[in-house]
Amino acid sequence: MRARTLTLAAAAGAALLSAAALPALAAPAPAGSGTHAAPAVYEGSVSASALLAKVSGCNQISNGKYRTDEETSATIPVCGANGAVFWKADMDIDCDGQVTSECNGDTDPWFQDDTAFHTSDDQPLTAARLPYVVVPSASSTWNYQNAGIKGGGVVAVIYNNKVEYAVVGDTGPTAIIGEASYATASALGIDPDPETGGAESGVTYILFKNSQVSPIESHSAAVTLGNQLAQQFVNNN
Repeated sequence: MRARTLTLAAAAGAALLSAAALPALAAPAPAGSGTHAAPAVYEGSVSASALLAKVSGCNQISNGKYRTDEETSATIPVCGANGAVFWKADMDIDCDGQVTSECNGDTDPWFQDDTAFHTSDDQPLTAARLPYVVVPSASSTWNYQNAGIKGGGVVAVIYNNKVEYAVVGDTGPTAIIGEASYATASALGIDPDPETGGAESGVTYILFKNSQVSPIESHSAAVTLGNQLAQQFVNNN
């Protein structure tokens, strides 16, 4: 819900996994990697590597490309696949929605107390608690609604060999892409500070077409549906 210019800090920290209907699984370290190799961590049963193997190329469906921040050039296309759209970008931190100790006007200079999509009782989402992703507002570059993406749709967010399921929860500037909630960043081990945190690159967002979590605020429902759709995505691409 905001336009911002950020100098992102390098991503750091351990992943904080959200409670989910399916247990988080740790994939074995690669052979020969030694005892110091960090295992992959992901929700559900589909690994980051399995998903990333299906998005190695790009069938561009956007009419142009997006910037990751106001000061950068437009280099990020929206890509199409069977059953999903995806992009590879950075991660800015969205702290909008219901006020919490982590997300408020003091912690976030760009804070807004609303989100584009609301909970089942018509309240703004809670960025500090719910993993959600921000999509660019509809424009001549790309209209997410025309692509089968809707509020509450499931997103697989992949970073540093980790998978976190989120929902489409907010809309952002028409020319900028790559933003997710405080809770999404925390779960992926990215610094969630709305002013100085985020990841400069390396984040993949896979949005599953015509999906919708009900209720939108249930992360466990997002994981259950996301795992099912991720498996279908791997099988059908």
